[in-house]
Amino acid sequence: MRNLLLTIRFCGTAYHGFQVQKNALAVADAFQSVLRKVLKESPQIKGCSRTDTGVHANMFCISFQTEKQIPCDGLLWALNNNLPDDIGVISCREVPLDFHARYSCIGKRYLYQVYNAPFRDPFLDKRALLYQHPIDEKYLNEAAKYFLGTHDFATFCRADSTVEDTVRTIYDFHVTRQGPMVYFSVTGDGFLYNMVRILVGTLLAVSAGKIAPSEIPDIIASGNRERAGITVPPYGLYLDYVFYPPEDPRAGGEFSQEEMKL
Repeated sequence: MRNLLLTIRFCGTAYHGFQVQKNALAVADAFQSVLRKVLKESPQIKGCSRTDTGVHANMFCISFQTEKQIPCDGLLWALNNNLPDDIGVISCREVPLDFHARYSCIGKRYLYQVYNAPFRDPFLDKRALLYQHPIDEKYLNEAAKYFLGTHDFATFCRADSTVEDTVRTIYDFHVTRQGPMVYFSVTGDGFLYNMVRILVGTLLAVSAGKIAPSEIPDIIASGNRERAGITVPPYGLYLDYVFYPPEDPRAGGEFSQEEMKL
């Protein structure tokens, strides 16, 4: 028996998230269909995370066990030649049998893209949020530091969530700009439902002068969802990096040259 770890990327526009759902097309549906075709068997795949409808992934990890002895390079080639254009596999490697794409993960980094311009760019449709008001990214970068550390982030979770443990640790949160594009990058040990989208919505409220940066600690402590910003749309959100031992999520993370080989 082999346990394989695949790293994929996908555009989530056409999908209702990664996880299989009733009466809705998910990334896992499309991927499993091709995997069955290639392997001539139906392994149970484990995804590193759930994603909302329309959310994208620069890096998403899937593990599964198989008796097939197809080399990783051959599996990469076969999958990429059969998957739809909005899903691609960028790496494959064997991992220990007890490795699990979700439960072995020790941290994630999310990226939210904002197109800060007066008019929309059709090439960024469903890829970034159009925000037409001025953004001082340096000001928001300083405000983002208030979120760092271990906190009860119940304020920044969807109100109807049933998750009992809402304590999470944010290791890094910074806001940068490249031309009209403003990037919100946040790294943590885990995230609640809609948490990143609410964090970004809160910083946009700071940008609009509706919330002062100094209010953020009290908003976190309040546990009151209504005190935080809006939940920004899903299509600007990307799962950007997934951390596994021996990587340290506190030290960032980048793709290696080997991982980027198709």
